[in-house]
Amino acid sequence: MNPRTLFLPAALTAAGTASAQPAQTQPNIVVILADDLGFSDPGCFGGEIETPVLDRLAAEGLRLTQLYNSGRSCPSRACLLTGLYPHRVGIGEMVRDHREAWPEGYRGYRQDNNLTIAEALRAAGYHTAMAGKWHMGKAYTPVDCGFDDFYGFLNGAMSYWNPERYVRLPETAPRREYARGEFYATNVITDYAIDFAARARELHKPLFLHVSYNAPHFPLQAPRERIDHYMEVYLKGWDAIREEREARLRRLGLLSGEEQAAGRGVVPASQFIDRTRPVPAWEELPEEQRHDLARRMAIYAAMIDIMDRNIGRLVEALRDNGQLENTLLLFLSDNGACAEWHEFGFDGRSGTNYRIHTADELAGMGQPGTYHHYGTGWANVCCTPFRLYKHFAHEGGISSPSILWWGGRVKHPGGIDHQPCHLIDIMATCLDAAGTEYPAQYEGRRPVPAEGISLLPLAEGRRLPVRPIFAEHEGNRMVRLGRWKLVASYYNGQRWELYDIAHDRTEQHDLAARHPRRVARMAQLYFRWADANGVLPYPQLMNEYGGQKMKVYNER
Repeated sequence: MNPRTLFLPAALTAAGTASAQPAQTQPNIVVILADDLGFSDPGCFGGEIETPVLDRLAAEGLRLTQLYNSGRSCPSRACLLTGLYPHRVGIGEMVRDHREAWPEGYRGYRQDNNLTIAEALRAAGYHTAMAGKWHMGKAYTPVDCGFDDFYGFLNGAMSYWNPERYVRLPETAPRREYARGEFYATNVITDYAIDFAARARELHKPLFLHVSYNAPHFPLQAPRERIDHYMEVYLKGWDAIREEREARLRRLGLLSGEEQAAGRGVVPASQFIDRTRPVPAWEELPEEQRHDLARRMAIYAAMIDIMDRNIGRLVEALRDNGQLENTLLLFLSDNGACAEWHEFGFDGRSGTNYRIHTADELAGMGQPGTYHHYGTGWANVCCTPFRLYKHFAHEGGISSPSILWWGGRVKHPGGIDHQPCHLIDIMATCLDAAGTEYPAQYEGRRPVPAEGISLLPLAEGRRLPVRPIFAEHEGNRMVRLGRWKLVASYYNGQRWELYDIAHDRTEQHDLAARHPRRVARMAQLYFRWADANGVLPYPQLMNEYGGQKMKVYNER
């Protein structure tokens, strides 16, 4: 299987070529989730990485520039699939199995007080399927949570080359076989996604398909020829690439002339680093190290390139099946680019174990048996023009590069919408498209009502209601209300910062001292939300339950 040989239709809205089938009134719904994708990585969001399929979806659909996530993989997935903030689902921190040992919002796996989109849509007559990364705990697998079909993996980071780490559920379902050396996860996830779409057509049912790629999450792994394709690009270095992205963002209308892009950035203090330090200038680094770092970013770019080609394969299959014309497609990311835990990345496993690769080792990076990451220097580029990264509630951590595509139903194709929204809105959007309601009861349970709103009015060029939007992860927290955003980071002592996002999306001018009453009012909103959702102060959580002695900041 060669992802380079894909055919990309000139227009994704072309009519299907499959034989006639019974009329289907409910639309197919496809939600595609990338993992650790930075805001400006896709070409249609200012990146230099080749993403012609996403660019076409954006040209025929709508780019959503302020669709917020929850800053980390598993909390974001809990939001997306349930329409609830992650603490309500039990995944306020990470996926673990704490049972009753931890507070309810931090049990570490999905609780039974909620519904997934798959459960709600299966009850409405949909064939429901998922391919890719689950990461919502092993206590309940996707087929326990409403999906008829699943192929992928249940944990977090996973090798792209090893088929033994991937599972097919239900276990009695047919499984594809791959010859030695043929398996590459992004391709295989797409193979199954295409199979699942075909199965829905055979059953004469509308399709709900969640494709949750592990790309471009570490370990950075990709076929060598696609890595080589990008090496010369990234030898320019992170300073030059960041400046080029900023210029494209301005040309695309994604960054206004009055807004100042964030600079080179910092490596935040963490469990591995005692104090915050700046990312070094590219030209200060030795030549051998620059080649090593360019190779890391080239692997990352290749992973996104291949993901884009596979999205093209899926779109083409839907078109050929006659399913595409009646399909709502949403594309987004679970969080911003990953800066863990060192300016130069890591090797072998997550942490600060980094070394420079040279000669034959350099060429072998990203191949089977390797394990690399690219670090804070490149994550800062991927989050251009924003501050900070995955984990954080600043824009670099929680802003997804998002696309809404719905055939010819988008009023202003190629448009850009800057209205704030959140992953909790995906549930309501899917139910609205399907013409069904959130059930008050489900299999003897009375689930907590979903909290989001439908985003379909955006396709019609309409305004969304102004409402507070929240996020919290590891003490990094925010509340967004209209043009204003109140935000704090744990590594900076959880001091509230206030930004006028309408004029300062990149969070360069803290207005907290100028507007103390607004800070107080918005902080009160945040703490009311936190109390209602079981959000604990992070130091308290770690001191009392995590076995870590952490400084307790003045929370309120």
